[in-house]
Formats: sequence, structure tokens, C-alpha cells
Amino acid sequence: MKSATERARTFQWITIPILALFFCFNTFPLLRGLFYSFTNFKGYGAYESVGLRNYIDLFTDARVGNSYLFTFKLAFVATIVINVISLILAMGLNSKIKFKNTLRGLYFMPNILGALVVGYIFNYFFTYIVPALFHSESILASSKWAWIAIVIVCAWQSIAMNTIIYISGLQTVPEDVYEAGALDGAYGWKKFRYLTFPLIMPFFTINMVLSLKNNLMVFDQIMALTKGGPAQSTESISYLIYNNGMSGGQFGFQSANAVLFFIVIVTISVLQMKFLNNKEEQL
Repeated sequence: MKSATERARTFQWITIPILALFFCFNTFPLLRGLFYSFTNFKGYGAYESVGLRNYIDLFTDARVGNSYLFTFKLAFVATIVINVISLILAMGLNSKIKFKNTLRGLYFMPNILGALVVGYIFNYFFTYIVPALFHSESILASSKWAWIAIVIVCAWQSIAMNTIIYISGLQTVPEDVYEAGALDGAYGWKKFRYLTFPLIMPFFTINMVLSLKNNLMVFDQIMALTKGGPAQSTESISYLIYNNGMSGGQFGFQSANAVLFFIVIVTISVLQMKFLNNKEEQL
């Protein structure tokens, strides 16, 4: 039998390679990107320091501004759609219906597939099948409606995980609560509003924070569906950073954009958690 000291030492040795890999593939690239954000590096060749010029230019660049507006609009709408549909499905799958375990498995399948694979499948669907059925042009060719297609794809794939989380929350609600509520006339909407929702609020918080964060970072769906088009109308922040940073000669500038975007996501997540946690306490 190993002593407690030997076991602790073993665990320490196990964590060393994990920490090393985390530093190599996460921390070091982050620090490197932060360094390049203060330079005019194009992704190749020589470069020099430009101070805060990249960060200042971010607030005057119209393309960057449009990408932020589009990303926030997409993330806000997709987050609402995902959580509303997920909650409805979870309540249905948590009820006493036949084959509910099989249905849960089927609903979870979209989450297993890669986002790029799903995106290319829907690209074919929106480009050929839908126009053939409705005798219209592809929604992906419309600068006004292409973002709706991206919302549909994001929702279709994300609903699975959110539904499972909501089901887990619904299963923690004691039946005694519903029985007591029924005596007071809590049925239908009142039952959900005053009994179910307050008790699953922590799960709602988790889903809202994760959904908004994931939708703000949308990339694969845009790469597969529109590549930022038509006319840059569906260019998300992540796609702009990748496209102009890797092949547009703006590596330093887009590194600054990535740092700013990181700060924005962290700030929004923290504020969202604080707001929803306060709501949990009020309920």
C-alpha cells in the first residue's frame, strides 16, 4: 500500500505533462498573440512595435464594428431560440411518454456531429433543396436573410446539449412540490412559472451562459455556410479574425481584435452569471 505522501507525489507527476500541454497549446499562444497585438506583424516577414495603435484602430474600423454588431445579433437571437425550444423539448421528454429514452438519444445525435459537417450538409440543403421546393433563390445568397440560416444551424446542433441539461434539472424537482402546488391550484403556466422554473433556475443559468458564449464565438457554421458573405453581411468576429489575420496580412491587427474579443466575452459571461445568480436568490 502506498502512503499518502507517495500518492500525492504520484498525482503531482501526473499533472506535470497535462500542465505542460496546456501551456504549450493554450497559454503560450495566448501570450504570443498578446505580444503580436502591439506590432504591425503581417503573419510573415519583419515587424515592429506600434504600441496601442492596433487597439485604437479597432474602434474606427467599420468592418470590425459591423462584425461585432452581426455577432451580437446572431448570438442574442440564437440563445433565445435554443433555450426556448430546449426547455419545451425537455419538459416533453421528461413527461410520461413512450420511448422517451430512445427520443432523448435521437435528440442528442446532432451534438455528436462536427459543426463543419453539419454546416456543409445544411449548405446543400439551403442551396439546392429549399430553392427547388419553394422556387426561390437560396437564403444564403441574401444579405438580408442569410443570418437566419446560420441561426437555424446553430440552434439545431446546440439544442441537444441544452435539452439534456434541462432534463437533468427537471428530474431534481420533487413530485411533492407539484402535489402541494396542485392543492393551491397551480396548473399549466402557473405551475411552470411558480414551481418548475424557480427550481431549475441554476440549470437555466448554465444554459444561458454557455449558449451565449458559444454563439458569440460562432465560426464553423459561417465557414461552411457563407464564408462571411454575401457582401460581408454574415462576417462574425471569429471569422474576421481568422480570415484577415491568416490570409489578409493583418495578423497583428487581428491579434488585437482577438484580445479585445476575449475581454468582451469574459466580461459578458461574468455579468451574465452575476445577474442570473441574483435572480436565483430572488426566486
